[in-house]
Amino acid sequence: MLTQMIITSMAATFLLPKLPYAPDALEPVISKETIEYHHGKHLQAYVNTLNTLVEGAEYATMNLEEIVCNAPAGPLFNNAGQVLNHTLYFEQFRPVEAGGAAAPTGKLDEAIRAAFGSFEDFQKKMAAASTGLFGSGWVWLAQNAQGGLEIVQCPNAGNPVTKGLVPLLGFDVWEHAYYVDYRNRRADHIAALWQIVDWEVVAARMK
Repeated sequence: MLTQMIITSMAATFLLPKLPYAPDALEPVISKETIEYHHGKHLQAYVNTLNTLVEGAEYATMNLEEIVCNAPAGPLFNNAGQVLNHTLYFEQFRPVEAGGAAAPTGKLDEAIRAAFGSFEDFQKKMAAASTGLFGSGWVWLAQNAQGGLEIVQCPNAGNPVTKGLVPLLGFDVWEHAYYVDYRNRRADHIAALWQIVDWEVVAARMK
């Protein structure tokens, strides 16, 4: 599985994943207010809608990744995709004061350097992809079948798993992810996120 927080279906019921930190723990990068709306309301709504859509359907026995990979375009894919995306998103952060590596190390660092030249160049390319994605969606650092890394832009509820890739790090560029704290300054939001990335979590997602 991609992550310890990935939600599986039991009796066609998906649950809101618990945050691995307090709602105010990511301040000042992400405020408590944003977490309460983003996790407590937006993600909860996706979970509720997903449960309604899978009830009594062929997808009721599938886990989240299977639904995203098999559902046709439309409400089921959108809501399952958003539950998967947000689960990965919220798990990949750590409180600023928690410490930890400010940059990837080991195998992940080597893979980033091989794909992008340097960690700094990777950050620039990830930022450019995030600010350059028109409208709402996600930008992912993903691993391909050969073990190499690439940056993938996914509009709306898209996730790299539909392309046979493993999502490692995801930046949410829907406005509800940053508008309370940054208004329309998407670039400032993306620049701040590097302070709270938990690189151990990201590295653990590699195959």
